[in-house]
Amino acid sequence: MLENINIENILFLDIETVPMVAGYEELPENFRRLWDKKAENLSRGDNLAGRPVQSPEEIFERAGIYAEFGKIICISTGILRNGSCWIKSYHGEDEKQLLADFAGMLVKGADKKIQFLCAHNGKEFDYPYLIRRMLVNGIRVPPILDLSGKKPWEINHLDTMELWKFGDYKNYTSLELLATIFGIPTPKDDISGQDVGRVFWQEKDLPRIVTYCQKDVITIVNLILKFKGEPLINQSQITYV
Repeated sequence: MLENINIENILFLDIETVPMVAGYEELPENFRRLWDKKAENLSRGDNLAGRPVQSPEEIFERAGIYAEFGKIICISTGILRNGSCWIKSYHGEDEKQLLADFAGMLVKGADKKIQFLCAHNGKEFDYPYLIRRMLVNGIRVPPILDLSGKKPWEINHLDTMELWKFGDYKNYTSLELLATIFGIPTPKDDISGQDVGRVFWQEKDLPRIVTYCQKDVITIVNLILKFKGEPLINQSQITYV
């Protein structure tokens, strides 16, 4: 599987996102009105699914998964070179700066060896979220990330969840589940995605989130190695830069 792709040409990535402000009451009036409409639609879906209906205030913890009401606080990346894995993260409260730094790296990387991007559920979440937030922040979208005008076979976006489907259309398969069935150390040994907003806004512990994000990237690397039938990387082979 993936025999035609040199693993050293892949940039592995994961992003962590949070609501744009710490709480519903801090939303500017125009955003609050628009979130109320969004929350109404979300609550309607919850009702149809038999879940308890929540108010816009209660449901605001979900805002981080929507690029219109959230922001990126961490992008972790990984590359494999000569049997070693190099991990670098772009993080901070200044979303525009971290996105600009990440975009600059993608442009430089395209001149070297980066030909593919790889994320888990990246086509549904990471890639479109990155593009949308770059546009909101006035940052030019790097060619490797941009989809506009490209034919399907010209888009070099890998997605470990999509690869696992093999054309099937079953429900979402989590990274943690795939890690478990392949015997890869789980990245969810501290916090999970639903904790990120609280850890960022209330606990002010961004380093903890960065560590969590980096673990996801390492897991994605190992999952691709499993798909290719190659040995996993271990901690002694990982360098953080």
